[in-house]
Parts: sequence; structure tokens; C-alpha cells
Amino acid sequence: MKALRIIGIAFGLVLALLAVGIGTLYALFDGDKIKGELSRAVLEQKQRKLDIAGKLELSIWPDVSIRVGRLTLSEPGGKEEFLALDSARVAVAVMPLLSKQVQVQRVEVSGLKATLVKKKDGTLNIADLLDGGAEKQGGKQPATGVGAGGTASAPLQIDIAGIKVANAQFTWRDEKSGNTTALSNLDLGTGRVQVDGARQTLALESLSFAATLAGSGLNGQAKLVLSGVEGTAQTMKIGKLAFDLDAKSGETAIKSHLDSPVAADLARQTVALEKIAGSVDITNPQMPMKQLKLPLAGNLRADLAKQTVALELATQFDESKIATKLKVAKFAPLALGFDLDIDQLNMDKYLPPKSKEEKAAKEGKLDFSALKGLDVNGAIRIGSLQVSRLKLARLNAKINLAGGRLDIAPLTLNLYEGAANGSLSLNAAGNTVALRQNLAGISINPLMKDLADKDLVEGRGNVTLDINSHGDSVTAMKKALAGTAAVSLKDGAIKGINLAQSLRDLKGKLGAKQDSTQQAKAGDKTDFSELTASLKIANGIAHNEDLAMKSPFLRISGAGDIDIGGGQMNYVAKASVVGTSAGQGGKETDQLKGLTVPVRVSGPFENLAYKIEFGSMVEDVAKARLEEKKQEVKAKVEDKLKDKLKGLFGK
Repeated sequence: MKALRIIGIAFGLVLALLAVGIGTLYALFDGDKIKGELSRAVLEQKQRKLDIAGKLELSIWPDVSIRVGRLTLSEPGGKEEFLALDSARVAVAVMPLLSKQVQVQRVEVSGLKATLVKKKDGTLNIADLLDGGAEKQGGKQPATGVGAGGTASAPLQIDIAGIKVANAQFTWRDEKSGNTTALSNLDLGTGRVQVDGARQTLALESLSFAATLAGSGLNGQAKLVLSGVEGTAQTMKIGKLAFDLDAKSGETAIKSHLDSPVAADLARQTVALEKIAGSVDITNPQMPMKQLKLPLAGNLRADLAKQTVALELATQFDESKIATKLKVAKFAPLALGFDLDIDQLNMDKYLPPKSKEEKAAKEGKLDFSALKGLDVNGAIRIGSLQVSRLKLARLNAKINLAGGRLDIAPLTLNLYEGAANGSLSLNAAGNTVALRQNLAGISINPLMKDLADKDLVEGRGNVTLDINSHGDSVTAMKKALAGTAAVSLKDGAIKGINLAQSLRDLKGKLGAKQDSTQQAKAGDKTDFSELTASLKIANGIAHNEDLAMKSPFLRISGAGDIDIGGGQMNYVAKASVVGTSAGQGGKETDQLKGLTVPVRVSGPFENLAYKIEFGSMVEDVAKARLEEKKQEVKAKVEDKLKDKLKGLFGK
């Protein structure tokens, strides 16, 4: 019983001492004085203005906590605001303080706003806050916890039950580039946080970070969660890092999830995500399949000291398998290498078709300035590809981007029963583009239908292109197009006119001097066995003077202009009858043998008109008949002369 009485007395004394301590603390606590001293110290040491508008409130039980209201901190010099918060509260457990342990029960911050600025000289606007003030001035920082005898106390132990930051906003501004990025509506929360100063270890049950995305047509939520975090001053492990995105842009909704364990070597500044797994779901009511789900798997390794990153990522959907490798050799300026391998891909299945309103909308600007400041090289291989109706196979491309210029060379692929080999270049200087391609054995009609929705010519053969242009829109590019082109086709046809039928009908029109005009007809065509032509292009107009087209009974030459920028043409083809063919006019064209029939092709590409110029042809026919008469008269005169000579000489 005596022992119990002693314990009771001791406990009572402890409570009494605590009561006295609490009373003394309340009595000595002067919020206004503390605010003034803090503001003065910040101004003297950092040349920043600290304004604590709200009250400092002290609470003792069940934990020691200090609450502050509205607070702002200026930039150096006190002119602009750097940081502001609506309120903050820090609560610390009472009993562990007696053993020199800090157990923070709760840290709560609301309405935090901060602006980070990278100045033109590369320094940050928080550099003065990161530097040690006393060391910078040649002094020494006092050791934490040094007592009256000058003996350092035991290493600090921190145990935080949880941290909560609500409705925060961070802004990043780069004064050199002029770019500004803002994140708002940020929420951060943690589970238990433990720091052992003696062992230099950290343990974190969980950390969650959520942000609201808004602007540039994108709205949604992003969330990052870390769980099972533990480590030392040298190494750190995260049991699971998970990232979730739920966003919407117009009618397109995106949901994604990625997670992986993380291992970091803080001393060597390396990070590894050895097992990345997750998926991306995309839905759009305009897509043919409405929804697209992409499973993801891969790994990532980063060496921050060497500024290198290596990423491997693979996915599969429908019949497509995609694998990519990315390597960053340098962060700033960015030096990126990649390798992309796709077995087959039909982009038309996943891209929403353009509506009539979108097709009729004002043409957007072309701007290649994004190519500046990048250093990228890599390779792309695609087994089969369909995009915007174009059907390609065995595509191989080498990519090199440096100095604001993108070069894709060599660029090889198979298409429409043939093959292509060449290069493509884009240059931010002048917003220019250059294309060089040799197409061999191409079936030209399906290519033109899929590429430009034009049904103008049939045949198979070779096409060479060496063209360039510049401009800030597709229309401007067309009008500035320059270079050369050549085509050589066999066993094809010109669509829209049947010259054989027109020539069969010509007999009854030779007496008239009026031209005959007809619009292009979908079912009509003029066959040829060979067709060759070369083009010189300047200011969007392709000029030709050497058209040569052959068929069993026709020879066609021609000259004229194709206005690519204006979408129309003015061309005169001259058809000469050199033989007969039952399938191309038969005996009805015998009398036209040797004549040349001029045909003018003009108008917009969508509605070409063919005009047989009989006026000029009648003159040619008259000249031809006059020449025939002359030859007949000459022959008769010669015959009569011969007869007379025979009678004169008796022979």
C-alpha cells in the first residue's frame, strides 16, 4: 500500500508540474510579439516581407498546436508576392517532448499559393531560402538541441501521424522562354511519417497527391499515390507508385492507371521502375469501335547525375502489337533516341471521322517552331499501316531532328502494288518542307483515290517527285509548291472522256465550225498502252510540254498548266489518229487517219470539262484536203505528160 501511495503522490506531482507548465506557457505566449519577431527576422535575413494577418493561436491539450491564419511572404525586396496561405496548423504530442522526441500529430495547410520563377540567368527565386544564411555570412549554424553546457542533444526523432494540404496552387514561370505553367486545386495527404535522425531512416505509410486539370480543352482529375515508402539517406524503396488519370476533352474520355515498385539510390541519383503495369482506356462515341483499351507493360531506369533515362514500353490491342524503346542522353537541351516497332495498325479504326462542320472549318495554321531546341533520333518500323485511307506496308524510316530541322531519311515503304524510296524534311526556318520520292510499279488509280479522292487516271508505272514548299497553311504550301515531277505509266486510261467515241461522232461535225464541250463522265475513259510526262512546278503551278500517250490507233501529245494551288487546270491535248482498231472506233475513224484533234481540258479538279476544238480542226482538215487535191492534180498532170511523151517518142 505504501508503494501505491508513493506512485500516486509522484503522479500527482507530475500532473501538478504539467499544470504549472501549461499555465506558464499560456502566460508567456505572446502571439503578436512572436509575429513581430518572425517578420523582423525574415526581413533582416532574407529581405522578404512576412505578413501574418491572422492570429497565432496556441492549444495545449490533448496536443500542443499552433494555428495561424492568413499569411503572405514576398519576393526578395518585398515588391511581389511569392507565397500565401489561408491557414495552417501544426499539432505535436505532449508526452514525447519530455524525452526529446517530436511526434507531430497533424500538419494542416489550406489555400497555399506559391510561384516558382526561373530567372533569365538560370537562378531560382527561392535560392535565398535554400542557402544557409549564417554560413553564407561566414558564421556557423547553431547545432540543434545544444543545451546550456554546450553538449549536443540526441538526434531528433520525428513521428508525424499525418499531413494534409488542401486547395493548393503552384505556378512555374520561366522568364527566359516566357512559358508559364499553373497547377490548381491540389490536394496532398499522407499517412504516418517517421524519421529517425540517429539511423537516418525514413518510413512513410502512404502519400497521395491529387490535382484538378483544367484548360486547353482538357478537364479532369489526376492522382498520384505512394505506399510502403522506406529508406535511408542513401537508398529508398517504394512498395507501389500508382498514377491515375480521369479526364475528358470534348467527346473523348480518357482513363488511365499505371503502377510500379520503385527503387532509388539517392547517393548515385538513380531511379528504377522495374515493373510498370497498367492500362489506358479511351472512349469516343464517334470512333467506329466507341472504346479503345491499351494494356501497358514495361520498365524505366533513370540516372539523374548523368541525365539519362531508358524506357521500354509495350502494348497490344485488336490485332496490333506495339513495342517502343526511349533513351534520353541529356535533359537540357533534350537529346532523345527511340525505336518504335509496330506489326500492323489501322488508324482509321480509332480516329473519329471528321464532321462536315470540321471539314468546312477555317484552315488551321502550320507552325514548325516546335522543332526548335530538340535533339531526337530514332527508327520506325511498321509492318502494315492504314491512315486517312492510305494503305502502306513494310514502312521503314530513320528520324533525325536537330537544329530545328527534321529529316526522315531513308524513308522506304510498299504501297499499291509498288514500292517507294526517298526522304522527307521539315525545317522550322521558313516553315519549309521538302519531299523526294521514287515510286516504282505503283498502281496509280487506287493511290489517287485514297490520297486525294480523285478518279482521273488508271495505269501502273513509275512516279518521281522532287518538290519543296513553304508557308503557314496547307493552302499557302500548295501555292508556293516548286520542283519537278515525272510519270511513266503503262496499260491504263484517262478517266472522264472517251476519245474513241468522240472521234466516231466527229464525221457529222466536221462541217460545223463550233467547238464541242462535254463535262467529264464517270463511266468514260480513253485507253492507252503507254503514257509519259514531266512537270516543272513553280508557285504552285505545274507546267508540262512533253506529254506522250500511245494507243493502238491514237497518239496524244499535249502542253498546259495544272494549278495545284488553285485546284484547277488548263491543258490542251492533241490526239492524232495513226491506225484503226475495232474496239477504239473501227472503220469510222479510217477517214481521220493523220488528222490531229485538239482537246482542251479545263476547270476545277472536281468538275473538269473536255472541249474538242473543231474550229481549229476544220482548218487543218481543209488544208489537208487542199493538199490532197494538189497532189491529185499533180499526179494527173504527170500522167498526161507521160502519155504525151510516149506519143512523141513512139513509145
